[in-house]
Amino acid sequence: MARLPRLVVPEQLHHIIARGNNDQPVFRDDSDYQEFLRWLREAALQAKVAVHAFVLLPNRIQLLATPADEAGLSKMMQTVGRHYVPYFNAKYARTGSLWEGRFRATVLEAATYFIACSTLIEYQPVALAIAAEQDAYQWSSYAHHIGSGKNPLITDHPAYWALGNTPFEREAAYRRLCEMPPPADLIEKIEAATWKAWVLGSDKFKKQLEKLTPRRLHPVKRGRPPKVPSPS
Repeated sequence: MARLPRLVVPEQLHHIIARGNNDQPVFRDDSDYQEFLRWLREAALQAKVAVHAFVLLPNRIQLLATPADEAGLSKMMQTVGRHYVPYFNAKYARTGSLWEGRFRATVLEAATYFIACSTLIEYQPVALAIAAEQDAYQWSSYAHHIGSGKNPLITDHPAYWALGNTPFEREAAYRRLCEMPPPADLIEKIEAATWKAWVLGSDKFKKQLEKLTPRRLHPVKRGRPPKVPSPS
């Protein structure tokens, strides 16, 4: 079966995953993370993509972002790749591809899934035993969201602003939401939707998106269609 084109809908929230080829490391020291973030910020500005949350892990990245147009995500990721991959290959005397094929992305209903997905991706360093707690990991947007270190890469999402009327209220509310690990079923649901490029949201949300894109938004039901009774 041919792969469906990547689903990108302007002005909608997208979850993005890209990982190293064969799960190889794409970051080896602090300067690698810094260099990637520098290029990501410049690329996002050029491509008119608002980045709302991120985590950089040794062998992969995850982002939450809203593109202004259909080409924005691809432009951003291509620009980062054009600068970061040659930097990484030259530094570590390697050649060839760094990333495992195309990045994966799908659309999420922001009102339901922004906070859930943001806290999920920022929890990954703890889940993978890279850090003892989220505060101890500097390569994510967690510090920005709890107010301990503002990041110029981040554009706060309206769903984040809805957490409180003041920065202190929003930061405290976000920290409380991060006190418990994300539910396993939520992790599975978000990751499955992203890898398979199906929209994650309510039926109402999906119907709204159908008016904005000709691309199929959900799997076709398996099996033969039901028989229609013949007229008597």
